[in-house]
Amino acid sequence: MKLNKSAITTVPDAEAGLTNLFMDELEKIYWTEKVLTKVIPKMIKNATAPQLIKGLSNRLEKTNEQIIRLEEVFTILGESPVAVKCHAMEGLIMEAEGLIEQTYEGTVRDACIIASDQKIEHYKIAAYSTLYSFATILREDDTADLLLQTLDEDTAAGVQLSQIAESSINLENEEDEETNSLFKLNGRSSLQNSFH
Repeated sequence: MKLNKSAITTVPDAEAGLTNLFMDELEKIYWTEKVLTKVIPKMIKNATAPQLIKGLSNRLEKTNEQIIRLEEVFTILGESPVAVKCHAMEGLIMEAEGLIEQTYEGTVRDACIIASDQKIEHYKIAAYSTLYSFATILREDDTADLLLQTLDEDTAAGVQLSQIAESSINLENEEDEETNSLFKLNGRSSLQNSFH
């Protein structure tokens, strides 16, 4: 699938325009997966719940497999792998890093990591679902099969994150001081400050 790299909106032919859009989205998800190999280890380092650490470690392994699968997709399409920054994912990653920095180690930080990772997974599910649909429409069956495999993995990861949240975020077992301190602010939580 050799492509016309002109802007998506200036291609009058629907198939050529969809092909360009497909490649644009493929390059963004490739960037996303590569960046997540750096982000997930930070989440692992900051997580405390054993189930969460294990889940994130599995996700890192799957992410590396998904990168290899995407490189196979590029090869099938006759293209070299190219990573193009995805601004939507960049925003989700910045939000995740900010939440980690603003919270104390423990249950609340774990909850922030889970929430952030769920947002990332939902973005990836939407991206892979779209890519799968485009590949199917463009009759790229081998590519569609590979994308569907990743879509299924990310869907399962989203379910697993929900299960981890329900089983490992147990406020009853935490110290009152920690559960009442959601965000750091000069050694006091912003929640506490908002009540004084």
